[in-house]
Amino acid sequence: MDLRQMQYFLCLAQEGNVTRAARQLNIVQPALSMQIAKLEKSLGKQLFYRVARGMSLTPAGEALAQRVAPIITDIDRARDEIAELDGKVSGRVNIGMITSAAQSTLPASSASIAARYPEIHLLVCEGYSETMLEWVAAGQLDIAIVNTPAPRLAPTSRHILDEEMMLACAAGNQLQLPKVVSFDRLEGLDIVIPSRRHGLRRILDDAAAAAGFSLKPRLEIDTLSAICEVVATTDLLTVLPGIALHSTLAAGRIRARRLRNPSIVRSVAWVTNPRRSLSAAMSAVMDIIAGDLTKAATSASRLVRR
Repeated sequence: MDLRQMQYFLCLAQEGNVTRAARQLNIVQPALSMQIAKLEKSLGKQLFYRVARGMSLTPAGEALAQRVAPIITDIDRARDEIAELDGKVSGRVNIGMITSAAQSTLPASSASIAARYPEIHLLVCEGYSETMLEWVAAGQLDIAIVNTPAPRLAPTSRHILDEEMMLACAAGNQLQLPKVVSFDRLEGLDIVIPSRRHGLRRILDDAAAAAGFSLKPRLEIDTLSAICEVVATTDLLTVLPGIALHSTLAAGRIRARRLRNPSIVRSVAWVTNPRRSLSAAMSAVMDIIAGDLTKAATSASRLVRR
Protein backbone atom coordinates (compact mmCIF):
# COMPACT_ATOMS: atom_id res chain seq x y z
CA MET A 1 0.00 0.00 0.00
CA ASP A 2 1.58 3.27 -1.16
CA LEU A 3 0.66 6.92 -0.77
CA ARG A 4 -0.97 7.15 -4.18
CA GLN A 5 -3.18 4.17 -3.48
CA MET A 6 -4.26 5.67 -0.16
CA GLN A 7 -5.16 8.95 -1.88
CA TYR A 8 -7.12 7.14 -4.59
CA PHE A 9 -8.90 4.99 -2.02
CA LEU A 10 -9.97 7.97 0.08
CA CYS A 11 -11.19 9.96 -2.92
CA LEU A 12 -13.32 7.03 -4.12
CA ALA A 13 -14.64 6.50 -0.59
CA GLN A 14 -15.71 10.15 -0.41
CA GLU A 15 -17.20 10.34 -3.92
CA GLY A 16 -18.83 6.90 -3.96
CA ASN A 17 -18.55 6.87 -7.74
CA VAL A 18 -15.62 5.86 -9.99
CA THR A 19 -16.38 8.46 -12.66
CA ARG A 20 -16.52 11.37 -10.20
CA ALA A 21 -13.47 10.16 -8.28
CA ALA A 22 -11.41 9.76 -11.47
CA ARG A 23 -12.40 13.26 -12.55
CA GLN A 24 -11.42 14.64 -9.12
CA LEU A 25 -8.05 12.86 -9.31
CA ASN A 26 -7.53 13.85 -12.95
CA ILE A 27 -6.92 10.27 -14.07
CA VAL A 28 -8.80 7.82 -16.31
CA GLN A 29 -11.28 5.40 -14.76
CA PRO A 30 -9.35 2.20 -15.63
CA ALA A 31 -6.26 3.53 -13.83
CA LEU A 32 -8.29 4.21 -10.69
CA SER A 33 -9.99 0.81 -10.81
CA MET A 34 -6.63 -0.92 -11.28
CA GLN A 35 -5.09 0.81 -8.25
CA ILE A 36 -8.08 -0.05 -6.05
CA ALA A 37 -7.90 -3.68 -7.22
CA LYS A 38 -4.18 -3.79 -6.36
CA LEU A 39 -4.90 -2.33 -2.93
CA GLU A 40 -7.61 -4.91 -2.25
CA LYS A 41 -5.31 -7.71 -3.39
CA SER A 42 -2.45 -6.55 -1.17
CA LEU A 43 -4.75 -6.36 1.87
CA GLY A 44 -6.66 -9.53 1.05
CA LYS A 45 -9.95 -7.74 1.69
CA GLN A 46 -12.77 -6.32 -0.39
CA LEU A 47 -12.93 -2.60 0.35
CA PHE A 48 -15.98 -1.58 -1.70
CA TYR A 49 -19.39 -2.97 -2.50
CA ARG A 50 -20.07 -2.53 -6.20
CA VAL A 51 -23.70 -1.59 -6.83
CA ALA A 52 -25.62 -0.10 -9.74
CA ARG A 53 -25.59 3.42 -8.31
CA GLY A 54 -21.95 3.52 -7.29
CA MET A 55 -19.69 2.16 -4.60
CA SER A 56 -19.91 2.00 -0.83
CA LEU A 57 -17.39 0.92 1.78
CA THR A 58 -17.37 -2.56 3.24
CA PRO A 59 -16.59 -2.93 6.97
CA ALA A 60 -12.93 -3.45 6.01
CA GLY A 61 -13.08 -0.30 3.85
CA GLU A 62 -14.58 1.74 6.68
CA ALA A 63 -11.85 0.58 9.05
CA LEU A 64 -9.15 1.48 6.52
CA ALA A 65 -10.69 4.92 5.83
CA GLN A 66 -10.67 5.75 9.55
CA ARG A 67 -6.96 4.92 9.75
CA VAL A 68 -5.84 6.37 6.45
CA ALA A 69 -7.68 9.73 6.49
CA PRO A 70 -5.61 11.24 9.35
CA ILE A 71 -2.37 10.05 7.70
CA ILE A 72 -3.18 11.72 4.38
CA THR A 73 -4.29 14.87 6.20
CA ASP A 74 -0.98 15.01 8.10
CA ILE A 75 1.00 14.51 4.89
CA ASP A 76 -0.92 17.29 3.14
CA ARG A 77 -0.39 19.55 6.13
CA ALA A 78 3.35 18.83 6.14
CA ARG A 79 3.52 19.88 2.50
CA ASP A 80 1.59 23.05 3.30
CA GLU A 81 3.91 23.94 6.19
CA ILE A 82 6.95 23.46 3.99
CA ALA A 83 5.41 25.72 1.33
CA GLU A 84 4.71 28.32 4.00
CA LEU A 85 8.45 28.64 4.62
CA ASP A 86 8.58 30.52 1.31
CA GLY A 87 5.80 32.83 2.43
CA LYS A 88 3.08 31.07 0.41
CA VAL A 89 -0.37 30.45 1.85
CA SER A 90 -1.42 27.27 0.12
CA GLY A 91 -2.91 23.85 0.69
CA ARG A 92 -6.14 21.94 0.90
CA VAL A 93 -8.78 23.09 3.42
CA ASN A 94 -11.76 20.79 3.95
CA ILE A 95 -14.52 22.62 5.77
CA GLY A 96 -18.07 21.77 6.86
CA MET A 97 -20.69 24.44 7.51
CA ILE A 98 -24.14 24.56 9.02
CA THR A 99 -26.76 25.48 6.43
CA SER A 100 -27.49 28.97 7.78
CA ALA A 101 -23.82 29.89 7.43
CA ALA A 102 -23.28 28.25 4.06
CA GLN A 103 -26.37 29.69 2.39
CA SER A 104 -25.88 33.22 3.69
CA THR A 105 -22.23 34.03 2.99
CA LEU A 106 -20.50 31.09 1.29
CA PRO A 107 -20.67 32.47 -2.29
CA ALA A 108 -19.06 35.76 -1.29
CA SER A 109 -16.55 34.12 1.05
CA SER A 110 -15.50 31.55 -1.56
CA ALA A 111 -14.97 34.27 -4.16
CA SER A 112 -12.80 36.26 -1.72
CA ILE A 113 -10.73 33.19 -0.82
CA ALA A 114 -10.19 32.32 -4.49
CA ALA A 115 -9.12 35.89 -5.30
CA ARG A 116 -6.79 36.39 -2.33
CA TYR A 117 -5.35 32.89 -2.03
CA PRO A 118 -5.23 31.21 -5.45
CA GLU A 119 -3.08 28.36 -4.09
CA ILE A 120 -5.66 27.28 -1.51
CA HIS A 121 -7.81 24.33 -2.58
CA LEU A 122 -11.11 24.75 -0.73
CA LEU A 123 -13.63 21.94 -0.24
CA VAL A 124 -16.95 22.78 1.44
CA CYS A 125 -19.90 20.67 2.51
CA GLU A 126 -23.11 21.42 4.43
CA GLY A 127 -24.44 19.36 7.30
CA TYR A 128 -25.78 19.15 10.83
CA SER A 129 -23.55 20.26 13.70
CA GLU A 130 -23.32 16.84 15.37
CA THR A 131 -22.40 15.06 12.15
CA MET A 132 -19.71 17.57 11.24
CA LEU A 133 -18.18 17.41 14.72
CA GLU A 134 -17.84 13.65 14.23
CA TRP A 135 -16.16 14.24 10.86
CA VAL A 136 -13.69 16.66 12.44
CA ALA A 137 -12.83 14.11 15.11
CA ALA A 138 -12.35 11.42 12.44
CA GLY A 139 -10.11 13.63 10.32
CA GLN A 140 -12.57 13.91 7.43
CA LEU A 141 -12.91 17.67 7.95
CA ASP A 142 -10.27 20.21 8.93
CA ILE A 143 -12.84 22.70 10.26
CA ALA A 144 -16.53 22.64 11.14
CA ILE A 145 -18.67 25.77 11.57
CA VAL A 146 -21.40 24.74 14.00
CA ASN A 147 -24.14 25.92 16.30
CA THR A 148 -22.53 25.73 19.72
CA PRO A 149 -23.94 26.84 23.09
CA ALA A 150 -21.41 29.41 24.31
CA PRO A 151 -20.80 27.86 27.77
CA ARG A 152 -19.89 24.52 26.19
CA LEU A 153 -17.19 25.70 23.81
CA ALA A 154 -14.29 23.24 23.73
CA PRO A 155 -10.64 24.33 23.82
CA THR A 156 -10.45 23.67 20.06
CA SER A 157 -13.42 25.95 19.36
CA ARG A 158 -13.13 29.56 18.31
CA HIS A 159 -16.14 31.76 18.84
CA ILE A 160 -17.43 33.58 15.75
CA LEU A 161 -20.60 35.33 16.85
CA ASP A 162 -23.68 35.36 19.06
CA GLU A 163 -26.81 36.06 17.07
CA GLU A 164 -30.44 36.73 17.89
CA MET A 165 -33.11 34.51 16.38
CA MET A 166 -36.01 36.59 15.06
CA LEU A 167 -39.68 36.12 14.29
CA ALA A 168 -40.34 36.74 10.60
CA CYS A 169 -43.41 36.93 8.35
CA ALA A 170 -44.21 38.04 4.82
CA ALA A 171 -43.96 41.77 4.17
CA GLY A 172 -47.66 41.83 3.30
CA ASN A 173 -48.83 39.65 6.18
CA GLN A 174 -51.84 41.31 7.86
CA LEU A 175 -50.94 40.00 11.31
CA GLN A 176 -50.33 42.91 13.65
CA LEU A 177 -47.11 42.35 15.56
CA PRO A 178 -45.38 44.74 17.98
CA LYS A 179 -41.76 45.62 17.34
CA VAL A 180 -40.81 43.31 20.19
CA VAL A 181 -42.73 40.03 20.54
CA SER A 182 -42.93 37.93 23.69
CA PHE A 183 -41.61 34.41 23.00
CA ASP A 184 -44.74 32.75 24.39
CA ARG A 185 -46.72 34.34 21.54
CA LEU A 186 -45.33 31.57 19.34
CA GLU A 187 -47.67 29.10 21.01
CA GLY A 188 -50.62 30.39 19.01
CA LEU A 189 -48.96 31.07 15.65
CA ASP A 190 -48.74 29.00 12.46
CA ILE A 191 -45.02 28.55 12.00
CA VAL A 192 -42.55 26.77 9.75
CA ILE A 193 -39.24 25.82 11.36
CA PRO A 194 -36.50 23.18 10.94
CA SER A 195 -37.04 19.59 12.06
CA ARG A 196 -35.66 18.09 15.26
CA ARG A 197 -32.57 16.91 13.38
CA HIS A 198 -31.51 20.55 13.10
CA GLY A 199 -29.47 22.44 15.71
CA LEU A 200 -31.69 25.52 15.45
CA ARG A 201 -34.77 23.47 16.27
CA ARG A 202 -33.16 22.20 19.46
CA ILE A 203 -32.51 25.78 20.53
CA LEU A 204 -36.16 26.68 19.92
CA ASP A 205 -37.53 23.56 21.62
CA ASP A 206 -35.40 24.21 24.71
CA ALA A 207 -36.67 27.80 24.92
CA ALA A 208 -40.29 26.68 24.51
CA ALA A 209 -39.92 24.02 27.19
CA ALA A 210 -38.48 26.61 29.56
CA ALA A 211 -41.50 28.84 28.80
CA GLY A 212 -43.91 25.99 29.59
CA PHE A 213 -45.18 24.99 26.14
CA SER A 214 -44.16 22.93 23.12
CA LEU A 215 -43.83 24.12 19.54
CA LYS A 216 -46.32 22.67 17.06
CA PRO A 217 -45.17 23.84 13.64
CA ARG A 218 -47.39 23.60 10.56
CA LEU A 219 -44.36 22.72 8.42
CA GLU A 220 -40.87 21.40 9.22
CA ILE A 221 -38.20 22.13 6.60
CA ASP A 222 -34.45 21.87 7.10
CA THR A 223 -33.50 23.94 4.04
CA LEU A 224 -33.49 27.46 5.43
CA SER A 225 -33.74 29.22 2.08
CA ALA A 226 -36.89 27.19 1.42
CA ILE A 227 -38.33 28.30 4.78
CA CYS A 228 -37.71 31.94 3.85
CA GLU A 229 -39.46 31.43 0.51
CA VAL A 230 -42.46 29.78 2.17
CA VAL A 231 -42.72 32.63 4.68
CA ALA A 232 -42.41 35.28 1.95
CA THR A 233 -45.27 33.76 -0.06
CA THR A 234 -47.72 32.54 2.62
CA ASP A 235 -49.18 33.57 5.96
CA LEU A 236 -46.85 31.26 7.87
CA LEU A 237 -44.21 32.69 10.20
CA THR A 238 -40.78 31.44 11.20
CA VAL A 239 -38.06 31.95 13.79
CA LEU A 240 -34.55 31.96 12.33
CA PRO A 241 -31.22 33.70 12.96
CA GLY A 242 -30.56 36.97 11.18
CA ILE A 243 -28.03 35.65 8.67
CA ALA A 244 -30.56 33.07 7.44
CA LEU A 245 -33.15 35.83 6.93
CA HIS A 246 -30.75 38.45 5.61
CA SER A 247 -31.19 38.21 1.83
CA THR A 248 -34.99 37.96 2.02
CA LEU A 249 -35.10 40.83 4.52
CA ALA A 250 -32.87 42.98 2.32
CA ALA A 251 -35.13 42.29 -0.67
CA GLY A 252 -38.12 43.59 1.32
CA ARG A 253 -40.03 40.31 0.94
CA ILE A 254 -40.29 39.65 4.69
CA ARG A 255 -40.26 41.68 7.90
CA ALA A 256 -38.83 40.59 11.21
CA ARG A 257 -39.44 41.25 14.90
CA ARG A 258 -37.23 40.72 17.91
CA LEU A 259 -38.18 38.15 20.52
CA ARG A 260 -38.02 38.78 24.27
CA ASN A 261 -38.92 36.98 27.51
CA PRO A 262 -36.69 35.27 26.62
CA SER A 263 -34.65 36.48 23.68
CA ILE A 264 -33.27 33.53 21.74
CA VAL A 265 -29.56 33.62 20.95
CA ARG A 266 -27.56 31.05 19.05
CA SER A 267 -23.77 30.94 19.09
CA VAL A 268 -21.67 30.03 16.06
CA ALA A 269 -18.15 28.69 16.44
CA TRP A 270 -15.54 26.97 14.34
CA VAL A 271 -14.03 23.76 15.63
CA THR A 272 -10.82 21.95 14.71
CA ASN A 273 -9.29 18.63 15.69
CA PRO A 274 -7.17 19.04 18.86
CA ARG A 275 -4.58 16.60 17.50
CA ARG A 276 -3.83 18.76 14.47
CA SER A 277 -2.11 22.09 14.22
CA LEU A 278 -3.80 25.06 12.58
CA SER A 279 -2.26 25.78 9.18
CA ALA A 280 -1.88 29.22 7.64
CA ALA A 281 -4.38 28.21 4.95
CA MET A 282 -6.97 27.19 7.55
CA SER A 283 -6.51 30.48 9.43
CA ALA A 284 -6.80 32.51 6.22
CA VAL A 285 -10.00 30.73 5.20
CA MET A 286 -11.60 31.15 8.61
CA ASP A 287 -10.66 34.83 8.91
CA ILE A 288 -12.60 35.55 5.71
CA ILE A 289 -15.60 33.36 6.51
CA ALA A 290 -15.89 34.58 10.10
CA GLY A 291 -15.68 38.19 8.96
CA ASP A 292 -18.38 37.69 6.33
CA LEU A 293 -20.70 35.95 8.82
CA THR A 294 -20.29 38.75 11.33
CA LYS A 295 -21.04 41.38 8.66
CA ALA A 296 -24.17 39.51 7.54
CA ALA A 297 -25.46 39.19 11.11
CA THR A 298 -24.85 42.90 11.77
CA SER A 299 -26.58 43.89 8.53
CA ALA A 300 -29.62 41.72 9.33
CA SER A 301 -29.89 43.26 12.78
CA ARG A 302 -29.91 46.76 11.27
CA LEU A 303 -32.66 45.80 8.85
CA VAL A 304 -34.87 44.77 11.78
CA ARG A 305 -34.43 48.21 13.39
CA ARG A 306 -36.05 49.96 10.41
